[in-house]
Amino acid sequence: MGLIGEVLLLPFAPVRGSLWAVRQVLAEAERQYYDPSAVRAELALLEQRLVAGEIDEEEFDRQEDELLDRLDIGLRTGAGADNGTTG
Repeated sequence: MGLIGEVLLLPFAPVRGSLWAVRQVLAEAERQYYDPSAVRAELALLEQRLVAGEIDEEEFDRQEDELLDRLDIGLRTGAGADNGTTG
């Protein structure tokens, strides 16, 4: 974008900066949500809750399916692989 375009868009700089920040926060939240190690930890906790009798089989199956879907997505997309070090 040329100098004239930058000058014309200057009043929108705070909005553009805010949108960038929101995108960064959403990307990090999604990375953490689909991080395979985090999902595996939640699966282990879920199994502990089942063994302890805190939840029944039906609730376990429902939550396990959700977590396995997240794990599958995380493994396919590589979520959590970069530990947030790329920008």
